[in-house]
Amino acid sequence: MLPTPEDHPLRRLFAGLVESAFYTEMGVGDPKLVDYVADLLATFVHMDSVRLFTAADGQHLERIGLMLTASLDGEPSSAFPREFSIHRHIGDYALFWTGLYPERLRLARRPTWSDGVRDYVVQGKRSYRIASHLGDDASKPPSDLLHRLSEEFESCVHGLGLVRKSWERREEGEPGVSGDLLY
Repeated sequence: MLPTPEDHPLRRLFAGLVESAFYTEMGVGDPKLVDYVADLLATFVHMDSVRLFTAADGQHLERIGLMLTASLDGEPSSAFPREFSIHRHIGDYALFWTGLYPERLRLARRPTWSDGVRDYVVQGKRSYRIASHLGDDASKPPSDLLHRLSEEFESCVHGLGLVRKSWERREEGEPGVSGDLLY
């Protein structure tokens, strides 16, 4: 899988939608956090990025519990980078689904829909916090940004919900909103 190029129209679209939601509608003035969320959307355009980790049998890990188990597997000498990557991915994965497609969490086999969303929020916050402790200022992303993602997880979920509403209005051709998403 190739990453979405920096100059790709989808990156500009996501950056604009996220900036509008976070800066204008929510009043969040954290450029690094806003850029991270926009980059997350551009990265998760590719399903391979959503399904980043696989089990030993080659199956994609699409449930947080299985991803957490994978963070415990591996050689001790490589545990830190793998654990950091898995916890960051769990945070990203939980943020993506709870922010943009919370209705999909009904399929998570939880007792109720609200339990599934709450569990994803709890695990997303927890995983970003763990990754922030495993990384440092030289990590990509740096520890302080992962810590802010953990602390501001619910705000980011809300912001992504606004992003989704914005692109749905565009798709529906709402008066005064350009229906042409890419240009």
